[in-house]
Amino acid sequence: MNDSHQQTVEEFTLLGLDTVPKLSIVLFILLLIIYLLILLGNLLIMVTVYFEARLHSAMYYFLSKLSLVDLCYASVTVPKMLANFLSNQTKITLSGCIAQLFFLHFFAGTECILLTVMAYDRYVAICLPLRYSSIMNSAMCYWLEAVCWAISFFHSIIQIILTCQLKFCGPNRIDHFFCDIHALSVLSCSDIFIIEIVFVANSGSIAALSFIVLLISYMGIIRTIVQTRSDEGTGKAFSTCVSHLIVVTLFFGPSVFIYLRPSVSYGAGPSVSYAADKMVSIFYTVLTPLLNPIIYTLRNKEVKAAIRSFLGKKLFHRN
Repeated sequence: MNDSHQQTVEEFTLLGLDTVPKLSIVLFILLLIIYLLILLGNLLIMVTVYFEARLHSAMYYFLSKLSLVDLCYASVTVPKMLANFLSNQTKITLSGCIAQLFFLHFFAGTECILLTVMAYDRYVAICLPLRYSSIMNSAMCYWLEAVCWAISFFHSIIQIILTCQLKFCGPNRIDHFFCDIHALSVLSCSDIFIIEIVFVANSGSIAALSFIVLLISYMGIIRTIVQTRSDEGTGKAFSTCVSHLIVVTLFFGPSVFIYLRPSVSYGAGPSVSYAADKMVSIFYTVLTPLLNPIIYTLRNKEVKAAIRSFLGKKLFHRN
C-alpha cells in the first residue's frame, strides 16, 4: 500500500443533495422557511406549556420536552445544510463530523425514549386514572426525563467511541448532507465488521426496548378504551393516543429504515439508493420536527385553547 493511501483524512466533503445551482436557491429558501417554522412552532409550545397553568401536567410537561428535543435535533443538521446551499465549499472536518454525529444520536435517542415515556404516561392516565396524579407526580416526571437524557447520552458516547476507532485513508466524499454512522463508516479503510455489529446492536437495543414498552402500553390502552362505556371519555382518550401514534410512526419508521441495517447496504447499488436514503433522512431530521407541534396542536383542544389564551394575553398586554 503506498503512502498516499496511508494518509489519514482530516476533512470531508458533503455532497449534499444533487441539485443544479438555480434549484439550490429554491431549496435554500424552502428549507429556511421550514427551519423558521420549526423554531417558532416548538418554541411556542414550550413557552405556552410553561406559562399556562392549565397545561401543568405530566402529559404537557413531556410534550414541551419533545418540542425542545425537536428544536435541537433539527438545529444539528439544518443550519449546515443551509450554509452548504450557499457555498461551494461544503467541507467539514473530522472532529466537526464526529461532533455532529454525537449530537444527532443524542437528540434522536432522547426523542425515541421520550416518545416511549409519553406512551407510558398515556397508559397510566387511561388505565389507572385514579392513581394518575400520585404516579405521574413532579418527581416521577423529573426522574423519567433524566433517564431519557442519560440513556441517550451513553448511546451517543458508544457510537462516538466506535467511530473514533475507524481510520479514514480516502476517499473523503460523504454522499449525504450531514455526517452519520453509515455514510461515514462506508468510507473507512478499517475492518468494520465487529464495529458494525455493535453499531446496529446499540441502536437496536434502544429501538427494541422502546417498541416493547410502546406495545405493552398501547395494548393496555386499547383494552381499557374498548371496555369504557363513556363515549366522551373514549373519544378524548382515542384522540390523544392517535396524535401520539402518528408522531411515533413518523419518527420510528424512517429511523428503523436507516439505522437497523448494516452500513454495507447503505447506498448499495445504483445512485437512486443514495437518493432514497437522503429523502428518508430529510423526513426524520427536518419534516418530523416540523410536523410534531402541528399534529399535537391540531388534535388537542386544550393546547389550542392555551395557545390562543397565551397569545391573547401577550397581545392584550402589549396594547
